Amino acid sequence: MSTISKNSVAKVNYKLTVDGSEVEASNLTYLHGHQNIIEGLEKELAGLKVGDKKTVHVKSADAYGDFQEDLIQKFSRSDFPPDQEVKVGMQFQTNTPQGVAVFEVKEITGEEVTMDGNHPMAGKDLSFEIEILEIREATKEELAHGHVHGPDGHHH
Repeated sequence: MSTISKNSVAKVNYKLTVDGSEVEASNLTYLHGHQNIIEGLEKELAGLKVGDKKTVHVKSADAYGDFQEDLIQKFSRSDFPPDQEVKVGMQFQTNTPQGVAVFEVKEITGEEVTMDGNHPMAGKDLSFEIEILEIREATKEELAHGHVHGPDGHHH
């Protein structure tokens, strides 16, 4: 398999930059065409070959979505279990009609707790410096599960 296409497994080296600052640099192995990575990045990797290098700019709408003001919500301290410590930066999961959502405590003022359900990168455009390290065909098991197994994959 010489190019990245649906059902191929690709190993990429990347450096992620947001607002001019490097956020992380790492290797990633993923199953192409199965929503394992953000849509805007996956689209740009299609057709690349081992050794290819590319800078990819992904707008927020194709990454973690736009920042949504309605996901900033205020709760009363009494909405939390009495024995639950609540501090700025803590994250809580809650069930919503759209599935599980994660809210982060942003501010505590007296009995009022302000929480934000936006992804930390919501509303941000992302820049990736990419190098393609490996491409292989996915195994039947990986295709059935919809993600990579083995080294650098999900199931270790």
